[in-house]
Amino acid sequence: MEEFKKKTADDLVKLLDEKREAVREARFERSGSMKKNVKSISLAKKEIARILTEQNLRAKVGNTVTS
Repeated sequence: MEEFKKKTADDLVKLLDEKREAVREARFERSGSMKKNVKSISLAKKEIARILTEQNLRAKVGNTVTS
């Protein structure tokens, strides 16, 4: 989580897009039986969840401060 706290909002969006693309590619590789690392999908999904959590926390803090 610490690594995501240090990133800017734009960096988080880019990283989120990259991870979602990685999950999509891994699904296609798995369906074609080319994938060796089957845990990569679950690891990428966990990172997506962490990124979304950080974005939501920042949004809540931003709303609280401005209200």
